[in-house]
Amino acid sequence: MPMKTEIVRIDPVNPEREKIDYCGAVIRYGGLVAFPTETVYGLGANAFDAGGVRKIFEAKGRPADNPLIVHVSDYAMAELACRPDDGEQHRLFYSLGAEFWPGPLTMIVKKSALIPDNVTCGLPTCGIRMPSNVIARRLIEAAGVPVAAPSANASGKPSPTRFSHVFDDMNGKIDVIIDGGPCAVGVESTVLNLDCPVPTVLRPGAVTRGDIARVAGDCLEFDWKVPGDRVERPQSPGMKYRHYAPKGTLTVFSGTADEIRERITAELKSAKAAGKRTAVLATDAEICYYNDADAVFTLGAENDGRAHAGALFDALRRCDGTGAELIFAGEFPAEDIDDAVMNRMFRAAGGRIVPARDRGDGPA
Repeated sequence: MPMKTEIVRIDPVNPEREKIDYCGAVIRYGGLVAFPTETVYGLGANAFDAGGVRKIFEAKGRPADNPLIVHVSDYAMAELACRPDDGEQHRLFYSLGAEFWPGPLTMIVKKSALIPDNVTCGLPTCGIRMPSNVIARRLIEAAGVPVAAPSANASGKPSPTRFSHVFDDMNGKIDVIIDGGPCAVGVESTVLNLDCPVPTVLRPGAVTRGDIARVAGDCLEFDWKVPGDRVERPQSPGMKYRHYAPKGTLTVFSGTADEIRERITAELKSAKAAGKRTAVLATDAEICYYNDADAVFTLGAENDGRAHAGALFDALRRCDGTGAELIFAGEFPAEDIDDAVMNRMFRAAGGRIVPARDRGDGPA
């Protein structure tokens, strides 16, 4: 039976103390609160409470082997949740934290005994993040405990960057949804594994591999085009399953701008002849070419990766609102924050990145 979900509107610039304290108490005593961060909206529970954490998996329909990220408000709280190994892991944790926290970087280190196994899905490591969003930070402070929080969406759907996205997925399933305005970054945090010989990005985000290498001296990146079914035991969210997916079938085309435009135009004509509803995700300069689409959504200027990140999930959800059965997009160079954008598009498309020059036998 659906529960009654309370909506709490909080000023994103000057959060009201009494509202923050109330929502923090809900988390502290075992409830679920959806809240904005600078990346996407999170679904938070007391990270020390296995029962509260279990409710996250139930509300989202989340696979039981997909670990959660623990959010903290300061280093003292981080030190309760994790135990970086002495030596290089310890040094990197604090030097990277000094550079990128508060902010959209999650670091995987050894977990403390206070973190229940269902937070990490039985792994000895834990992802730790200190968000910069003022509502998120003050909420965690008010809760007085680290907050385990994946994105506040139904598992597999595009991540929520606006209150309306969370309401659509979580109303009737959780205790409280905070309406704190849109999220600034628009894609989830970078996840960096420090529990390995060389720091390795497991999920790209706004803090890039190059950013990390400037502090750490070296940094690798997991090949996110590896099919998810080949990842036996993910250390990070976003590695194993089809994520971020709209209801329609998304296909991403690679190639030159002309090749992509020609291919999408051909696909739209074929889809129209077959009576299929379509949508296209394109840059500002390209949207004018797709008049045969039922809907076209811009991801921003061609070379503006931050705009692409900020627009992607909202655009995918708007595709759902049009009833689009087939959704087409062009590939961006996987550089800087567009590496994160392409990672999300790859997962949302179920791996369908198709050369635009190869027309095949018909629509993708």
